[in-house]
Amino acid sequence: MPRLSEVIAELDALWPPERAEGWDAVGTVCGDPDAEVDRVLFAVDPVQEIADEAMKLGAQLIVTHHPLYLRGTTTVAAGTFKGRVVHTLIKHDIALHVAHTNADSADPGVSDALAGALDLRVERPLVPDPTDPAGRRGLGRICTLDHPETLGAFAARAAARLPATAQGIRLAGDPESLVRTVAVSGGSGGSLFDAVRASGVDAFLTADLRHHPASEAVQHSSLGLVDAAHWATEWPWCEQAAAQLDAISDRHGWDLRVHVSKQVTDPWTTHHSSGAPN
Repeated sequence: MPRLSEVIAELDALWPPERAEGWDAVGTVCGDPDAEVDRVLFAVDPVQEIADEAMKLGAQLIVTHHPLYLRGTTTVAAGTFKGRVVHTLIKHDIALHVAHTNADSADPGVSDALAGALDLRVERPLVPDPTDPAGRRGLGRICTLDHPETLGAFAARAAARLPATAQGIRLAGDPESLVRTVAVSGGSGGSLFDAVRASGVDAFLTADLRHHPASEAVQHSSLGLVDAAHWATEWPWCEQAAAQLDAISDRHGWDLRVHVSKQVTDPWTTHHSSGAPN
């Protein structure tokens, strides 16, 4: 079995921590570098349900997309929900490693996995990484559809192929407009609106779109907006990342058992459609 330090070295080669945004908190949160690893669990969120799942699986390593402590802390007391996660992990010799914005901009990255889940053909990054001479790394992806379809049909495609959540899929724009090109961004992509408009795509699929930017986007152009749950747009990366680690394990003869959590850790649990005003 490999040591944790050996597995982490391979993960850091996939998603170099130096490529994370300056505000981000990536890398290993806890874990003994010399501990042996034979089972790994991938998930989006480092929440208690995922720690409990890893414990039941007998996993020695959890890899999540979202950080546990993004803004720092002064306590890991078990009376706090994040402290309880830390206590669970350490008590059961489970390491936690985070790949966040360094996984967003990777090749392949989070948005490649999102595009793959929707059977879109990736053409190039939406916001290229200027340090990548090959032009393959960066935030978001510009994609094409094999055959044009209406915006409504594309939103239905997203609803059918992304994991089910309480939010489902929201649509802004003319549902009968034709879509040939799409920008996708896993997670909160509202900050990329300028790049999306400059790209000339027909639609933009992302999560967490705010009222005013979305309103301005549809008022000033024919751009269609498809807004999914944050967790749902990033979960496909877990399967992609797990496959990458599987390939590394095979190459080294490690025989790792790699799992992807199917637990829905999106914080929204129920949806009620609004009634028509009286």
